Amino acid sequence: MSRADILQQICRRRRERVAAEGPTLGVAVPPQRATPIVPFARAPAVICEIKRRSPSRGDISADADPVAAALAYRDSGVRSVSVLTEHDHFGGSLADLMAVKQAAPQLALLRKDFLLTREDIDVAYRAGADAVLLIVAALEDAELAALHDAAVELGMQALVEVHSRDELQRAARLAPPLVGINSRDLRSFSIDRLLPLQLKAAIDWPCRVIFESGILGYEDAFYAAAAGFDGVLVGEAAMLNRQLPEQLVAAVRDGSTAAAGNGFWQRIASGAQRADGGNSGAGGSRGRAPRPLVKICGITNRADAVAAVRAGADILGFVYADSPRRAPDQLPAELADLHVLKVAVVVCDGNPPRLPPPVSGLLAGGHIDALQFHGDEQPEQCMPLAAGAPPASAVPPAPGVPAAYYKALRLRTTEDAEQIEHYRSPRVLIDAFDPAVRGGSGRRIAPELVVAAAQRLPLWLAGGIGVDNVAQIIGEWRPELIDASSRLESRPGRKDHARLRAFFQQIDKETGNAAAL
Repeated sequence: MSRADILQQICRRRRERVAAEGPTLGVAVPPQRATPIVPFARAPAVICEIKRRSPSRGDISADADPVAAALAYRDSGVRSVSVLTEHDHFGGSLADLMAVKQAAPQLALLRKDFLLTREDIDVAYRAGADAVLLIVAALEDAELAALHDAAVELGMQALVEVHSRDELQRAARLAPPLVGINSRDLRSFSIDRLLPLQLKAAIDWPCRVIFESGILGYEDAFYAAAAGFDGVLVGEAAMLNRQLPEQLVAAVRDGSTAAAGNGFWQRIASGAQRADGGNSGAGGSRGRAPRPLVKICGITNRADAVAAVRAGADILGFVYADSPRRAPDQLPAELADLHVLKVAVVVCDGNPPRLPPPVSGLLAGGHIDALQFHGDEQPEQCMPLAAGAPPASAVPPAPGVPAAYYKALRLRTTEDAEQIEHYRSPRVLIDAFDPAVRGGSGRRIAPELVVAAAQRLPLWLAGGIGVDNVAQIIGEWRPELIDASSRLESRPGRKDHARLRAFFQQIDKETGNAAAL
């Protein structure tokens, strides 16, 4: 099946089936509801899904028993369950929904389908659903309002799902009390886990917000809850790992009670959204390139930090690894008056790997906003390290509240770009590979590697970026973030302030925008 617009194809097929078989799609649904409505998405709002297959993954659990799955979820502490009732692409049925409600009437059930008419809402109610999913992208405004009103009239909750700023603006006319932000684009089935944070910041009415898709484990659920989401909706990962639901319940509780910290990812999301003109999730345009976030790395002294901020830097990078650009231990603390994001660049390759001692202290003092792991840290090691503990197999993986972090990967081949998908940070920085140094080599990354990386996540790009090429890089690759260091120096560890100013002048000339943060 073409991925050009999977959502459109699914909706078209559903209309054909309803026309041929009626709104129950051949399933015998009782004329009256048999059970009272149960409040949906109660805290901790971990919504686990019953799903046999999907267009993006094919078969997930083709022979799954929906009742057994629902009871296992319940026994793990899950109180709300999403039941796929779409058959052709997801292998579901209204019969699954009715069987689960009969076996576990205390569970709150969401009918997850591509609902298009008021009759669909009535059928869901009679079948035992306590809530229905309304996908804004699948409905016209009048249809959305009619289906929402129908659900409310029956006493059900409507989970109104959005994926773009345009869809959010359409949903805002209803001011629904329950909003789902899908990190998966239903037109292509690609995932962007930063996008829900961008859209959540634009919600201006009181409501609960659910983070949908892209939740594969404890770390993802913690990230969503710590970012202020009221719950998570988890699909295939919960179907494939029966130990996961209990971990997700713990993660949402931990994330909800943890201090929000400095809000690094919220600030990044806000800056990225302003940089692209607020077109988050809308597909964008190939007109003038948006102004990327700009990180100036290798800061070793106050004068360079001040010059970078005045020129327009959004983020300052402080290297705490073997490098001529290693920052003094307390420099970030001494720059507390500079209102700019501060990132510690670390290499944790010891046995066991640990954060450098100065960085642990800087994090504890609130002087560092995030970590950039620039060594050979493996995906499962990053969150424990960010919490100040050596990697461990336990869940939760560390006793402390983890700092925000992202991974930097030095790419040699297009196959290396596949590693991007294994790391759980919402963004991954790609850098040129140099066998002699970890970074600051001045080398450009090969174009084919940039292409391979851009197919997986919005680009965060480092390596050989300077005054002479930054405009061309922005125009050609449209990165969300650029990271510059050695080519803005007068000597290793010292920035050339004239080059800094010229660098940002080139950025502003190319994009017509000022700093994003």
